[in-house]
Amino acid sequence: MTADEPLISSSELARRLGLARRTISHYAQQGLITPALVTPGGQYRWRYDEVVTEMHELARQRREEER
Repeated sequence: MTADEPLISSSELARRLGLARRTISHYAQQGLITPALVTPGGQYRWRYDEVVTEMHELARQRREEER
């Protein structure tokens, strides 16, 4: 996870994660994942490794809540 990692679109992120683009947007709007950049037009740009780290942390938190 470095600043050198290229920024990718929501569509590309969704493709890599096997999710719908709409799901990515929903997660961002809910504050579950954080875009690396929001363009002036309101489009999200992501660093894949950062999102994967955030999603792993969310999964860990949810597992703990279920205990």
